[in-house]
Amino acid sequence: MERYNNALCISQQELTGIISLDALKKMSQRGTVQQVRRACYGSCALYAVESLPMQYRAEVYRRYPDIRERAESKPFVEAIEPDGMAMRFFEEYVLSDGRHLRAEKQLEYANNCAILGAFGLLLERSNSHRMRQSRGRVNVGEFWERAAASLPRLMDRWPNSLPQNGRRLRAKWEEYQKLGYECMISGKYQNRNAAKVTDEEQEAMLSTILCHQNNLPDVRVAEYYNHIARSLGWKEITPAAVGVWRKKLDVVTSAGRLGVSNFRNHKTMQVKRSRPSAPFLMWSLDGWTVELLYRATRETKRGNVTTYSNRLTMVVVLDPCINYPIGYAVGTQECPELIKAALRDAARHSRELTGEMLRAVQIQSDRYAIKTMLPLYGVMGDHVTPARVHNAKSKPVEAYFKYLNTTYCNRWNNWSGFGVTTDPLKQPNSEALNRLRHSFPDEAGVRRQIDEMMRLERESKAEALLMLMENLPAERRLPLSREQFLLHFGAETGFKNALEGCGLRPTILGVRREYDCWDVTFREHGAERWSVRYDPEDLHEVLAVSEDGSLRYMLEEKYVQPMALADRKPGDAEQLARVNRFNAELEGRVAMRMAENYARAEEVIRGCPALRGSVEERLLLTDSNGQHKDRRNSKRLGLGEAGTVASGGEGDDYDYDMF
Repeated sequence: MERYNNALCISQQELTGIISLDALKKMSQRGTVQQVRRACYGSCALYAVESLPMQYRAEVYRRYPDIRERAESKPFVEAIEPDGMAMRFFEEYVLSDGRHLRAEKQLEYANNCAILGAFGLLLERSNSHRMRQSRGRVNVGEFWERAAASLPRLMDRWPNSLPQNGRRLRAKWEEYQKLGYECMISGKYQNRNAAKVTDEEQEAMLSTILCHQNNLPDVRVAEYYNHIARSLGWKEITPAAVGVWRKKLDVVTSAGRLGVSNFRNHKTMQVKRSRPSAPFLMWSLDGWTVELLYRATRETKRGNVTTYSNRLTMVVVLDPCINYPIGYAVGTQECPELIKAALRDAARHSRELTGEMLRAVQIQSDRYAIKTMLPLYGVMGDHVTPARVHNAKSKPVEAYFKYLNTTYCNRWNNWSGFGVTTDPLKQPNSEALNRLRHSFPDEAGVRRQIDEMMRLERESKAEALLMLMENLPAERRLPLSREQFLLHFGAETGFKNALEGCGLRPTILGVRREYDCWDVTFREHGAERWSVRYDPEDLHEVLAVSEDGSLRYMLEEKYVQPMALADRKPGDAEQLARVNRFNAELEGRVAMRMAENYARAEEVIRGCPALRGSVEERLLLTDSNGQHKDRRNSKRLGLGEAGTVASGGEGDDYDYDMF
């Protein structure tokens, strides 16, 4: 249905069911029904509604009660086409406060532009058509009234916010012609006329108060700001306005209100990392207060007092490729010695897994005692990367502690729950813990609980870790030498030992033991006093370190040979032969050094005439008569055997070889 040549018309399809096609054609041929437009390509035949017989006309009005409104709005509906440029403009538009328009507003404003553009184009076409027919222009007021009346019909397909008054719609169209797309944006997004904080000075003052370290509530911030505003003639604000500004300035004020660590953890951009592709590429270590309570009794002036809120500290060395605890140590508090014990356990456990002690390519730690621990970290890792202070997110071991707490610790009755900042509703029943406190284990019992927890954890992941060892490149497999292990992790006897014929004889774990070195240079330092470092779990080898630390030698425990041949067993002959080879090498080395020294000394003597004296001057050798001076004087005076002067010829050379 539409209005054509100022007549209300209906199409043949819309008359289906009201009048048959044959009857319609007959009435059209007889002139009973007026055919306003004939059917052609792209348009259907139209019939004037008022020319239909009364019975058919009544049925049309019954079926289509809004036929006149629909006919009036049809040209406007059909003229509208989407405006892609308007949609793109509103999608990219940025408000003064940095926000973008909401999606529904973008669609609404784009539809407004499309509708106004279509209405303007329809008005222009109508006028040009009437001009070609030498008729007067369209009544503009009437056109915009009909356009405004059609807007409700457009809402389903073209949601819009255009005024449904003809005069106001025409004014909006004229504004759109002058200002373009931007005239559609509501003033509430940019209007600052009602704002009380309008300039940079006022915003800076409000931001400064919001940044206070006491994290002041909105009421207190408004009170302080209004006190300053009254002095400077500014408008006062309400606590509700402070709440709005608190959200708006959250990034600027959060560092002052909540601290730099909170700002870095929640406001700055976070880095997302993947796990290492193979074991030993990275280790992450940190200390954790294990959430398992134990009872301890202490003597006080008032007698023995038993406490039940005691907890132990565990330092874990974690391989984050599959979160495998490669090393751990348990103590009463975190300290450099406890960290050292955890690294020692990591080295030992790596030997249990792979057959040799291995270091990590990279070690990540916090900055606790970093100056003291940095040399030790450098021994156990090729690269040391301490995490930034208060940056727990960068250390995978932090999340691993939560995993241990929720997977193992909460299975025992002495579980103390989570940290103090956790929701109380998620913590264990404190009343039940108080009733069960007498059944809490002692310190040794909690240590057994922790050891069992770590044993289960290693057993469940060891096979997967060994499979991932295939991904470890050969150049990344960094062995830890026995000497380095004993130097940094070995226990000391507390005494100094001197080198004896049988080697060093330190007392280790209350037993006198004998060690010797297969390095021939060790015996050249017989004047040194050595400190012995050892591994209590493997006393086969120890490390001897000089007092100034400049000399280090690996010593092996002496092999005990049986005295009786009948007591000899397999391996005794090989060990004896090894000793003989060493002694032969040592004697050969000493003889060679002596020969070299004799040769150099002889060259020195031959080059200095004052040192080339006779044998009598150098040696107190008497003749057969027991005289020494006569032979020396005759040699000095140049006399022969009969008191004559010696010829001094070449054959009478009295020089003797020194050696």
